[in-house]
Amino acid sequence: MIVTTKQLFDIAYGNYAVGAYNINNLEQTIGLFRGNLGKAESNDEPADSAKSAPFIIQISRGARSYTDKRYLEAMIRTSEEVFPEAIFAVHLDHGTEEACYDCIDSGFYSSVMIDASHEDFDENIAITRRVVDRAHEKGISVEAELGMLGGVEEDIVVSEEHACLTDPDQAKEFIERSGCDSLAVAIGTSHGAYKFKGSQGLHFDRIEAIQKLMPNYPFVMHGSSSVPKEWVDRINAAGGNMPSTSGVREGDYLPAAKLGVTKVNIDTDGRLVWCATYRESFRDKPADFDPRTPGKPFMANYANYIIHKNEMLGSGGQLENVRDALKGQTVAS
Repeated sequence: MIVTTKQLFDIAYGNYAVGAYNINNLEQTIGLFRGNLGKAESNDEPADSAKSAPFIIQISRGARSYTDKRYLEAMIRTSEEVFPEAIFAVHLDHGTEEACYDCIDSGFYSSVMIDASHEDFDENIAITRRVVDRAHEKGISVEAELGMLGGVEEDIVVSEEHACLTDPDQAKEFIERSGCDSLAVAIGTSHGAYKFKGSQGLHFDRIEAIQKLMPNYPFVMHGSSSVPKEWVDRINAAGGNMPSTSGVREGDYLPAAKLGVTKVNIDTDGRLVWCATYRESFRDKPADFDPRTPGKPFMANYANYIIHKNEMLGSGGQLENVRDALKGQTVAS
């Protein structure tokens, strides 16, 4: 069942964060659905209510253009039929104004992100307001961004000297003037695998200051992968060459959720699981050229990782609560 991010946030706020996971292909899609239903190995497993979670499927501009956006949409629609118990939103990640309109008009997306954070404050508001007006006409949620994260997100590159934390007073003004349903705030994370050196981490004082001005309003944390050492080590042991790095501490997810961070974006971790699994398969079975050979363990590995991530976000075991809360509401499908 496809719902809007706003519906998920209204239920989750202050209690847990909803995981927002990027996908690019079939294996990621299946692993994601299985994991969010507590199924690790196959579609035929019964859903584990103690592990099942609501979630957000994120589709980036890069994923939409990798082959053809219709392939992703068809895979998600098929997954909705194969896994009818799933509750999720379909979200455009880091969209331009044009991409947002395309997704709004498609009738498929239940949520879009307009990223005009590179523009000056007033222009960011103006662009966001246009997208909000058009999206709300069709009951679609809108996420916007204020402040700039460092690092690399597909075609977006922001040097650390240009990264800046979100100003709380500006956040309040931005939300009130733009009408966006959620706001991605810069609170110390960064995009990509190479996030932190040493002891850097989230700026909880900044999160608290923003929430104090905008209580009960959902915030989004981008660049939130934990970049687990286990998977980096497995990549390197199978012939990779990833330098030592670290990401967001998983123990910080729930404290941030208690302060209004209701959506946590995770992309890099999924790529690490993919890379390690495929490298290990190629290393261990050098004569095997069947594309399904690495795909099967990847789907299981990714599903198990999603289960673990949802536990850390606090969303694991919340699916039936969400289902009950949604009764009587209009949903996207």
